[in-house]
Amino acid sequence: MVTIYVTLTGTALGLIVTSMSGYVLSRPDFKHRNKAAFFIYFTTLFSGGLIPSYLVNVNVLHLDHSLMAIILPGLMSPFFIFLYRNYVKGIPDSLMESARIDGAGDFRIYWQIVIPLCKPVSATIGLFLALSYWNNWFGYSLYLVADKDKWGLQYLLYRMLSRVTDAVRDSQIIVDQLPTETMKLATAMLVTGPVILFYPFAQRFFVSGLTIGGVKG
Repeated sequence: MVTIYVTLTGTALGLIVTSMSGYVLSRPDFKHRNKAAFFIYFTTLFSGGLIPSYLVNVNVLHLDHSLMAIILPGLMSPFFIFLYRNYVKGIPDSLMESARIDGAGDFRIYWQIVIPLCKPVSATIGLFLALSYWNNWFGYSLYLVADKDKWGLQYLLYRMLSRVTDAVRDSQIIVDQLPTETMKLATAMLVTGPVILFYPFAQRFFVSGLTIGGVKG
């Protein structure tokens, strides 16, 4: 349930933030779009690193022992934002201008025109986001290692395999304390099963969105 909650919440919020950012950066009437785009692109060249990120999340944002520490850092990605921006640029400006003449505001244009026309790229980004949240285990080891009721499936499987590896290395194997092969295989199936089942449904959007968003612009 923790993994499903984190995946669904993070994917939904990530799509909203990414689509809004990409739409704003694609608008020619936003005079600061080049500065904002450079600021976002700059983060792909230089990163603060693991220690500053941990200090900000724990000491500044106070996200330790909270699932928000897993959700918030992965909401925005420069690659996804520029992918969405390039796709929105392919939408004719006359369509948005006609909606503006009819009295539609920016948010209505974004919600009722841009979002429906951007289903392929939204499905592509949503698939990437869902996979990143579903497969995340490192964040749990940083912020939620002491909260067993908030562990995700990936981190639980990692702990199980680590316990086996440590026991074998130390030659202190106690059979009752080790997960059985059935338990390990069942957990692995729970981790990989939903992704295998979901991918075929999103594959056609994935290919279309990635190709069109990468060529246009």
